[in-house]
Amino acid sequence: MGATTTAWGVVRVGDDPPQPALRLGDEVVLLEDVEGPTLNPLIELGPQAWREIRSAATRATERIALADCTPVLPIRVTDFADFYASLEHATNFGRIFRPGTAPVRENWHHIPVAYHGRASTIVVSGTPVRRPRGPIAPGVLANTGRLDLECELGYVCGPTTAGPIAIDEAPEHIFEPLGPFLGKSFATSMSAWITPLDALAHARVRPAQAQQPEPAPYLVADDPWLLDVELEIELNGEVISRPPSTGLYWTPAQMLAHLTVNGATLSAGDLFATGTISGSRHGTHGSLAEHFGGERWLADGDEVVLRGRAGDVELGEVRGRVLPA
Repeated sequence: MGATTTAWGVVRVGDDPPQPALRLGDEVVLLEDVEGPTLNPLIELGPQAWREIRSAATRATERIALADCTPVLPIRVTDFADFYASLEHATNFGRIFRPGTAPVRENWHHIPVAYHGRASTIVVSGTPVRRPRGPIAPGVLANTGRLDLECELGYVCGPTTAGPIAIDEAPEHIFEPLGPFLGKSFATSMSAWITPLDALAHARVRPAQAQQPEPAPYLVADDPWLLDVELEIELNGEVISRPPSTGLYWTPAQMLAHLTVNGATLSAGDLFATGTISGSRHGTHGSLAEHFGGERWLADGDEVVLRGRAGDVELGEVRGRVLPA
């Protein structure tokens, strides 16, 4: 049986302004009752409304062919945090770039580590990524030579809620997970289509890795889960890696609970990502540095495609080509 796609998005039809939509396979239902050019107003309505609107759209008879639409960036990104949740990736990178030292710092096992990304750098799949240029020494600017990719799973949050958010309530504040992420602070590509969390209920699995030491109480869930998504990285038409999403050390709920534990407000349209997902075996790495051992980086003209699939549900792909600096 082939994969199906049920996902939220925003599309242009002809010269009409962007409009929120629900994708059903190769067809699209425009969400006439959702105002604005992004999904943010829908996100603010909350989980029950998401389910009701999705149910009504699924039954709609007025549909448009996907080929007649142009997907655009589906959300107004309010904030962006990029985590470092894969122990295998952290270990692999530590061995490559810090040989002779402990590959993973001690604090990594105590809390989910993340950096605050730049929301303005989020682009939709299909947008070319221009090679960045920056300082490499005082007064010296140069093009980035070691340009890499990162295969991640991202999560859209909402509705707007003051923190802290209890870990067992986290699923009610994750609007939906989306396709993989690509890039770092200068450019992060996201799928045009956001898969409903309810559509991935069958893909929830309990974490395989025991967490030692025991996390702080706010990071302990009654029923911890990860998403079992089959990820793949394609470089210039060749699949080079299939990273294992079930190998993550920190769960999505733990990441969200940690983001808001200090009382920070969660806004509709906030994004957080898992960080690079990697396994320990060759062919399961989520970056070129790991896959090629630092011997191969992205060249101008290279095209990267990241895909995800959970059983018969296909997540929106992420596609990008490297342009010269």
